[in-house]
Amino acid sequence: MNRFLLPAGIAAAALFAAVPASAQSIAGLDALRTWNLVVLGDLTSSSEVEGRTFVGGNLNGNSSNYQIANPAPSPLGVPGLTVVGDVNGSTKNLNNGSGAVIGGNVNSGFNLNGPAQTVKVGGTIANTNVNQNTVRSGLSASDPAFSVNLKQQGSLLTSSLTDLSRTLGGLDANSNLAIAGNRGTFNAVPNADGVAVFNISAADLDRIGEIQFNLNGADTAIVNVSGANVTLNDNFLGGTQGLGQHVIWNFPDAKTLNATTAWGGSVLAPNAAATTGNYIQGSAVFGSLVQNGEFHLGTYIGTYTPPGTTNPGGGDPSPIPEEALGLFALGTIALWVMRRRSVRTA
Repeated sequence: MNRFLLPAGIAAAALFAAVPASAQSIAGLDALRTWNLVVLGDLTSSSEVEGRTFVGGNLNGNSSNYQIANPAPSPLGVPGLTVVGDVNGSTKNLNNGSGAVIGGNVNSGFNLNGPAQTVKVGGTIANTNVNQNTVRSGLSASDPAFSVNLKQQGSLLTSSLTDLSRTLGGLDANSNLAIAGNRGTFNAVPNADGVAVFNISAADLDRIGEIQFNLNGADTAIVNVSGANVTLNDNFLGGTQGLGQHVIWNFPDAKTLNATTAWGGSVLAPNAAATTGNYIQGSAVFGSLVQNGEFHLGTYIGTYTPPGTTNPGGGDPSPIPEEALGLFALGTIALWVMRRRSVRTA
């Protein structure tokens, strides 16, 4: 065997042995049921989230608050804050014993409020008083599975939520938006499975200033909105309460999204660079986010299963196969070996 590949094989085997046989993963609609806010890239925040938050990149910005309310318990023990990258800027507040899992470094520090909580950090952590809490750092060095599983979860969310948005966007409409003057009325006509589908454009939203949403018993109402640049600045007649659990506003084409008013319903915009200035009541997914408004509980609870999928997030979370994690580790080490050999040859 090549003298470079033999050590690599031994190292890969050791790393593979350190990775658990399976790690629970969350995908598709299960992500909307689990997290109040999912940002696939970077989040810059000066506000708060009532439920759980997932950040696939870095968490930046001024002091911000996480899990300030009490979401329904997670069967997988998902913490109040999960960040794949670093936590930067001013001190972040973790509330109600929420806990956190951070892949990189916590440069900002945490205030750990409420009941005792557990914080796990892949790198270093600064400016945090432990007190009665459990804070563990340096986990990426001591446990290779820690960073692997976090990155796998981030990649899975990106692919599954992008696919979900595309799938929902291809559904045929069975319900219509009626526009009269400044008012738009969404009158849901659920099918036998309790699903209502609207297909509208961003221009339709721009034409109205007030929204009346009639669920009419629908378990899930999907509003597909076409257009690359989206502005959410409408007022909801009767308020936003109860819409996030059953309404999904889907923006499969959106590259930018600017929300300036209180918004009722869960928002799915996995490719959008978003900015919020008021609260959203429901689950929310963005490509990246500058958050100046709150995210309120009332996350999606519908039982809908998208067509042509076996576990798109419509059932129990599924395990990441051992083979996938092992190949990921082996590929990483093989790349390292090739680079080392290239350097020595040069």
